[in-house]
Amino acid sequence: MLQSVQNHHFQALLGQTGTLHLPDGSALAIHIRHYEEIPSAKLRHSERMPFSLEFDSLEPTDFVDGLCALELPELGRVDDIFVSRVPPMGRDPQLGYFCISFN
Repeated sequence: MLQSVQNHHFQALLGQTGTLHLPDGSALAIHIRHYEEIPSAKLRHSERMPFSLEFDSLEPTDFVDGLCALELPELGRVDDIFVSRVPPMGRDPQLGYFCISFN
């Protein structure tokens, strides 16, 4: 399923709230705050435009990183998306700040 994920599936989520399904089966409310295409990382024979997505939790969380699931327009629930936590860097340390990178 991950190979069918394209950048436009995530562009539609920018500025919206959603649910990140964590590896332990719990759900975390999130806000999608930044989307960026990375053309310089595109492989010559790949159809997918590399991109990254940044989002914040809307509630405190101890989750750090792992394989999660998201609901995506046109695709439904997509499992096994690796999510990484990033430092709060001056933001509320109780909340979680995360990124996803697709090459």
